[in-house]
Amino acid sequence: MTAAAEVRLDTMRTVETPEGCRLDLRVAGPVSRARAWLIDFAVRAFVYLIVAQALIMFGRAGTGLILLLLFALEWLYPMVFEALFHGATPGKRACRLAVLRDDGSPIDWGAAFIRNTVRIVDFLPFLYVAGTVCMFLTRDFKRLGDLAAGTVVVYADEPPVPRLAEDGASDAPPLPLTVGEQRAVIAYALREQRLTRERSAELASLAVPLTAGLGADAARVRLIAIGRFLLGRS
Repeated sequence: MTAAAEVRLDTMRTVETPEGCRLDLRVAGPVSRARAWLIDFAVRAFVYLIVAQALIMFGRAGTGLILLLLFALEWLYPMVFEALFHGATPGKRACRLAVLRDDGSPIDWGAAFIRNTVRIVDFLPFLYVAGTVCMFLTRDFKRLGDLAAGTVVVYADEPPVPRLAEDGASDAPPLPLTVGEQRAVIAYALREQRLTRERSAELASLAVPLTAGLGADAARVRLIAIGRFLLGRS
């Protein structure tokens, strides 16, 4: 298999957040996204059939309300759900998908508006042909709306509980720690592997006096060792 083919088949992407954490994101492909779209379509169709039957009894006024309902279901439904419910419509949530910004941060109203407004172009000439072709031509399976909004659709599986490596030094803190301080040290020890080396060293250097007088790497090792002690690791 060629290197280019391996890159296309590898759907795992690693991004670095502004806080210095590394996130591993599994990019969702066309099949899972199509499945989510079909579920959302079924939800919208069900809502339309139920509400439209009630509105049609109001004559012309009801017809106008039905048009507003169609607009809301087609354009507001995905935008509102993505902006307010962690980037997931009911269909995406059922398929464990979510929309994020390219840097791994949550999608906001602006990005949700752009990616859903551009859907009219993705739909051309019919049945999302343009969007589907664009997904197969881009590395992260992005349709035109994603390219315009700077977003990506990923699998939103529950993150695993962080674990420390089985081997490693354990060291008692040189002074008594409050409950809050103990929690902070434990959180650092559990998350350290997901931090960049620079961010890890920066945080360790702030834990004075636990790491006073130590270099960046030595401070990191000391703080992890204290975290292991607080977790009962020997």
